[in-house]
Parts: sequence; C-alpha cells; structure tokens
Amino acid sequence: MTSLAPLLALGALTSPLKRGVSSTAHLPATRLTVPEVRFDLGRLAAYARICGFPCTDPLPLTYPHVTGFPLALRLMTRRAFPLPLTGLVHTAVSITRHHALRPDDRPGLTVYAARLTPHRRGTEVTMVTEARLAGVLVWESHSTYLARHRTPGSGAPAPAPARPPARLPAVATWDLPCNLGRRYGVASGDLNPIHLHPLPARLFGFPRAIAHGMWTFARCVAELNPAEVTTVRADFRAPVPLPATVTYAAAGEAFQVRGENGRVHLTGTRARSRTG
Repeated sequence: MTSLAPLLALGALTSPLKRGVSSTAHLPATRLTVPEVRFDLGRLAAYARICGFPCTDPLPLTYPHVTGFPLALRLMTRRAFPLPLTGLVHTAVSITRHHALRPDDRPGLTVYAARLTPHRRGTEVTMVTEARLAGVLVWESHSTYLARHRTPGSGAPAPAPARPPARLPAVATWDLPCNLGRRYGVASGDLNPIHLHPLPARLFGFPRAIAHGMWTFARCVAELNPAEVTTVRADFRAPVPLPATVTYAAAGEAFQVRGENGRVHLTGTRARSRTG
C-alpha cells in the first residue's frame, strides 16, 4: 500500500495555484489504472482489526477504496485538476460490491473524476474507483469531495437549517482513543496530519485531531454483517474529534453515528444481497 504523505505534500504545494473555480472549469479525462493489485496481507489484517471486521476473507467491503485512494490523490494533485486538494472535504461515499473479492485476488484498479457539481458552498467533485477481475467490474465506489469557495449566491441569506435526521435506536457505544487517527493511518496509509495531532488539526479549524471519515464509515460497515451487504452509502455530516465516545445507531436499512451531545456525525443506508 502506497504512503499518501508525498501526495498530500504535493497537494499542499499545488493548491495555491488553484485559487478559484470558474463556471467553465472542466475535469481532465485522465483515467489512472493499476493493471494488477497485490494485497498486502499484513496491512489487510491490521486494517480489518482497527475497523472491526471479523475476518479478511472476503475482503472488507471498504478495503478496495483504501487501496485505490493513492490513485485518486495522484489525479487530484495534477495541474489539470481544477480543485485545490488542501481543504477538500469528503462529503459522501457509496460502495457497491458486484462480486466478492478475496485476499489472493489480483484485481485491476481504475480511478477517474466523473463530474463537477455546483454546491451552495462551492463545488463538489465525484471521484470513481473501479475494481475488475478478468475485465469484469466486481466493485466500485463513488466519493464526493467539496471545495469551498465563493459562489454567485454567497451573499444571499443562508437557507433554513435542514431538518435533523431521525434519531435511530442505539446499538453500540464506541470509545475512540486519541491515537485512533495514527493507528488507522498506519493501517490505511492515510497519514493526513489533521488525523494525527491537535496542532495541524487546529490549523484547519479543528480543536483536536479528528477521526478519518473512512474509518467511521468502515466501522459502521463492520457492524452490518458485511458479508451480506452489497451496497452501502454514507454522508459525512460532521467530523468526530478525538478522543470521543460515540453511539452507533441503526434501524432497518438506515444507520448513523452520534456524539455524546447528540450531534450526528454520519448517516447511511445499506442494501443486502437477496441471496444472503
């Protein structure tokens, strides 16, 4: 698994060159591909442990996303990519498994930017990661990232607050230690400083280091009997500061993560395999 630190540093250097997004901005048509991925079994096991997956076979539903994330970063740090990497906020993710992947599979991974979407706070980009075996699509993820900037409606009155999500019944309580970001960073390769130490987190407006959104998402997926789940989506509503005690709540196909003050950090939905 590739370390993301050099790519994050490159993104910090190129971000000042992308000072605004015009209405004519367009995405590069580039697709980055790794023809054959060999999963590191040691890191895979560490990832499964930190995220709460009971086993590594089949592959945890979220793991190919982590494996393909360096390709996404490589694309987003290119000069042709219109949004600055620094400050980009992961707002949502959707994953679909068409066929189970095994640790000894050697899938090809492809990453590309699918579309730009106007947002009241800036512009969102959708990044797609696809895994194929023998040319057949077996897994895919769609992630949206928000670049905040002034928009034509920036001076308008703020819209009415959205109705808070329904409070789902509590299922489990998780105590998240202050070193969770470092532990997940080692397992996933994502050593973004805002997850590792309070000082860099404060530079981006967070009072403490924050948990990786993809850890929070993966931890939820691990609670869903992941061998049965084929599609899962989550919206990241607020970062989780570390340390923290959070509640995992679920009902039917919906789930969420709440803080001790009742603030909802993540909402999601799942779809199960019809064959179970």
